[in-house]
Amino acid sequence: MELLDLKGKRALVTGGTKGIGKAIADELAKAGAQVIVTARTNPDKTPHHFIAADLTDANQVTQLAKEIDNAFGGVDILINNVGGLTTPSGGHSTLTDVHWEQELELNLISAIRLDRTLIPKMIEQESGVIVHISSVAGKQALWNLNLAYAVSKAALNSYSKALATELAGKGVRVLTVAPGATKTAPMVRFINDYATSAGITAEEGMKQLLAQTGGIPMGRMAEPEEVAQLVHFLVSPSAAYLTGAIYAIDGGSLPVVS
Repeated sequence: MELLDLKGKRALVTGGTKGIGKAIADELAKAGAQVIVTARTNPDKTPHHFIAADLTDANQVTQLAKEIDNAFGGVDILINNVGGLTTPSGGHSTLTDVHWEQELELNLISAIRLDRTLIPKMIEQESGVIVHISSVAGKQALWNLNLAYAVSKAALNSYSKALATELAGKGVRVLTVAPGATKTAPMVRFINDYATSAGITAEEGMKQLLAQTGGIPMGRMAEPEEVAQLVHFLVSPSAAYLTGAIYAIDGGSLPVVS
């Protein structure tokens, strides 16, 4: 248990007020970490230290870093969880420049921007862990459903790997977690919207969506808490020799070897 203990660690979880982000924040707090969460709004009244910020706005990222530095002196753990599918389905012809730009800004640039702001303190203290929350879509794009989102996550995977190599000798580990279908409110809305547009039930919509990815061998979606437990392990002393890897947590759905 000592190897999973996070007492004395300062952790920032972006998008930490709901879904996977909330589950991660709660899990790290249970392990003893001092948890800071950020999101544009805080409707859930989180028990963790909350700082409002829109990470697609460079000025707000700078202000976030200043507040963290003033209150906590930096962070030991950074979970880049902010992201999401915001673009319409239908393939390349439905996606405008604005669609592509907003998806890249949300799922890639926001993480790069925050990393660049907080990494110097990690290098100075010669320790730190960064986890980028990606998606199995980064390795398996569905052209008719999530093209821009999948491309942005594939770019995040590549960036994360390169950053890990750069920082490996400076005491900072960088890892990527790629969830598959996870039972969150946005996922439920996505399934319901898809089913409504197709004129089928939500259950039928879920079956159709999962069929496009080959299904889930374990027969169910992940719970947010299961993703959080993986993240907890990766940021803990138990994972001290791990960096640069992508960890899919998808119930076996990704039909590739690596």
